[in-house]
Amino acid sequence: MDADDDTVSPRVIPADALRLPGSRTLRFEGVHHGSGVSFFLVTNSPGQGPGLHRHPYTETWSVLEGRATIRIGEHEVVARVGDTAVVPPDTWHRFTNTGDGDLRMICIHASPVMIQENADDAR
Repeated sequence: MDADDDTVSPRVIPADALRLPGSRTLRFEGVHHGSGVSFFLVTNSPGQGPGLHRHPYTETWSVLEGRATIRIGEHEVVARVGDTAVVPPDTWHRFTNTGDGDLRMICIHASPVMIQENADDAR
């Protein structure tokens, strides 16, 4: 990129560069790639999912495969393939793969930097 040129050259970020160690899940943090959003591309086995946590921005989930039981605040919902769930800022939430096979879900963070407070840390 030229100093006078503010365009970004198209590029592909290999999945292996985003894969969490020892996991099938990918973590993309936008700030490192010139993007205003971040995301997890989750692949979880039945029973897996993160603990209760929250972010100071909106998180949007889209289920690509499987079934997720999602807690958003005091509410619990079930999302299936093609369903989308939105978590408001500062709302405690979590999800669990409650299907029989893999859960594949994209979790979009409306921030170029992921900021997360875990409920276990807040006590």
